[in-house]
Amino acid sequence: MRDLDPNAALVLFSGGQDSSITLAWALDRFQRVETVGFDYGQRHAIELEARKEVRDGLRPLRPDWAARLGDDVMIDLKGLGDISETAMTRESEIFIAENGLPTTFVPGRNLVFLTMSAAHAYRRNIGVLIGGMCEADFSGYPDCRRATLDAQMAAINLGLDAAFTLETPLMDLTKAQSWALAEDVGGAALVDLIVERSHSCYLGDRSRRFDWGYGCGACPACELRAKGWRAFQTMKSGAGSRS
Repeated sequence: MRDLDPNAALVLFSGGQDSSITLAWALDRFQRVETVGFDYGQRHAIELEARKEVRDGLRPLRPDWAARLGDDVMIDLKGLGDISETAMTRESEIFIAENGLPTTFVPGRNLVFLTMSAAHAYRRNIGVLIGGMCEADFSGYPDCRRATLDAQMAAINLGLDAAFTLETPLMDLTKAQSWALAEDVGGAALVDLIVERSHSCYLGDRSRRFDWGYGCGACPACELRAKGWRAFQTMKSGAGSRS
């Protein structure tokens, strides 16, 4: 079996809120942290541009983070977009389809992401994969569920004859709790960075600024982010009133 460095981590990093919090969490725990992103033919490139903004913004927050943050790679998966008739890869309406899933669901996306990440990590001698998947407060994607990810990692480890570990620090957290985790890890400076530079809006709207960041304010991603932000502010107010 291939020996991999357990102190090195590869973060699946999109430039969105969840993966940005996850990246900071990884920098707080691992000696070497690299990032991987995927161009799968998204309907807009705003989130991909946010990746560089967040990475650059993390470095000055803490000297140890700057020292630990290593290489970044972007993997071309446009073929996935070509075979996906979804609202994430086409200019089409976002709604809940007859199968109960939102039209933003890209079939197989996380499964492909994990496989490609493991292949890259194998070459880089990285033993830990880290993702921002969450099943506590999410859009209903079946490939974000713990059971799905565990099954995929079992197949990857068998297929590569390796012992990768998958960390998903947000798996059981609500969006409010993930904001609280960001504050715990990096204080107000990290929260401000994620508000200003990360991007979640499905429509790629950066023209409107809300207290939780930029977006259209109406798509499911914006609504979830806004709801989590409001709950986070309520949590903070409650904690302050008890102190």
